[in-house]
Amino acid sequence: MPNPPLRFMSDNTASACPQMLAALAAANHGLAVAYGDDPWTRRLDEALGTFFGTPVRAFAVATGTAANALALATLTPPYGAIYAHHEAHIACDECGAPGFFTAGAQLQLLEGTHAKLSAEALAAALEGHPGSVHTVQPAAVSISQASELGVAYRPEEITALCAVAHARGLKVHMDGARFANAVSFLGCHPADVTWRAGIDVLSFGATKNGALAAEAVIFFDPALVRDFELRRKRAGHLISKSRFIAAQLLAYLHEDLWRHNAERANGLARRIGMAAGSRLIAPVEANEVFVNLGVPGKHALRAAGFEFYDWGAEQTGVARLVVSWDQDETHVAQLCSALAQLPAG
Repeated sequence: MPNPPLRFMSDNTASACPQMLAALAAANHGLAVAYGDDPWTRRLDEALGTFFGTPVRAFAVATGTAANALALATLTPPYGAIYAHHEAHIACDECGAPGFFTAGAQLQLLEGTHAKLSAEALAAALEGHPGSVHTVQPAAVSISQASELGVAYRPEEITALCAVAHARGLKVHMDGARFANAVSFLGCHPADVTWRAGIDVLSFGATKNGALAAEAVIFFDPALVRDFELRRKRAGHLISKSRFIAAQLLAYLHEDLWRHNAERANGLARRIGMAAGSRLIAPVEANEVFVNLGVPGKHALRAAGFEFYDWGAEQTGVARLVVSWDQDETHVAQLCSALAQLPAG
């Protein structure tokens, strides 16, 4: 038998965790009203409101791209501008979905250390944006928690960003594909990096952390919901059997399953980061490790059976290593050993 792959490509390669599968099985009995009127979906607002410590409106969708694009389309008119980091998922990995679903809004991409926006950079960009009928109109800011380099925004950083945005009349969206990993690292209450800090809308991800396919768009201000429900239907993301997404999300919140899965992935990622040492290009604050292996180092690891993605062009030598909630610890130990044996770059 061939050896199993030593796979560190993406947390999307992970299995669904047993608690999620059990929740699906429990929901898979009898007839239930379709399109969100079932008991599971009706419980989402209350369950997520308890989780965040404030009333919310929550809408289940199947993918993170749908969550991000539909949330931003609700906040942004066709002539609007969305400010984001130039490495943001909405800019690099969603095939133009935000522009498509907003019917033309443009991304205004900014620089920032470790793929994070700063309040100062946002303020400077807004100050330099011409207030003219000839330009797109600033409408929203989108940040990723954790960032695209796996670094967590602190509550005070988000508070400062939101203050700048709100002072100019912009709304703030958070892409929380790895929200659980960031909150687990920070050790804070989920509210501290969302509504208390000024976030208006959150794309709440569970798929990367143990779900089969379950995401939610969470509005902290019900007045912003506006036409979201119609946009979701028009986009093909009003799931008829939504009880099966809602059941996963309810299980995810139950007894802190989200935290358990995230802590395990984060802890294994930190072990890899320690082994990588000076090769790290960003702190390990979630379940991703970004390392400068050099081209020979990449070839050596791949020859040894490790699978991972290049980060940027192959010749830069930078790699992204992602740890899943169900990662085999022996594979992590093998990767740590392999990293330690690489010749100095």
